[in-house]
Amino acid sequence: MIEKLKAWDEQLFIYLNGIHADWLDPVMMTLTGRYIWIPLYLFLIYQLVRIYQKEAVWYVFGIALAILIADQFTSGFMKPFFERLRPCHDPRWADTIVNYAGCGGQYGFASSHAANTFALATYLNLVVGSKRKGFIWLFLWAAVISYTRIYLGVHYPSDILVGAFVGVVAGGIAWFTIQKLKFMVTKHSKTHRVDTDKR
Repeated sequence: MIEKLKAWDEQLFIYLNGIHADWLDPVMMTLTGRYIWIPLYLFLIYQLVRIYQKEAVWYVFGIALAILIADQFTSGFMKPFFERLRPCHDPRWADTIVNYAGCGGQYGFASSHAANTFALATYLNLVVGSKRKGFIWLFLWAAVISYTRIYLGVHYPSDILVGAFVGVVAGGIAWFTIQKLKFMVTKHSKTHRVDTDKR
């Protein structure tokens, strides 16, 4: 069964990777980059400051925590543990796939791009909730960034799907952790203030 799923995954990759246009190559390369999205990250931080003001520092820290968990679990644990070659490193596909932008590290399961972007999307939607319903578009953004990895020939679809799942879990863990830390610090601060007033 595992081998059949792996074969389906590879066939889907070959099909999706084969759908490309020359003019899209540099576009996909740009979208998959990190620095191009710095203005977006600054905008998201600005939105958190607008909504939560001084408390925003907690939620900005949570962004870093969500991405750290997602990135370290995929890159630090999963890739060296499973040792699944990226398609662009697999000699079977040498003359078959489109690999516009080089290959990166040797192993690709699971995708850190997918994990990191879905972690950010999940975390911010949990944090902002009903205050900014429009943040749901971040999941579409994460999906587009994740798809570029298939287009560029560096990840199989399963790398993306599992990476996205890891990202959703990481975003949830980060949100829960920040909520707990914020509650504990606030409670301690109030208790300390009451004790001080009694003196």
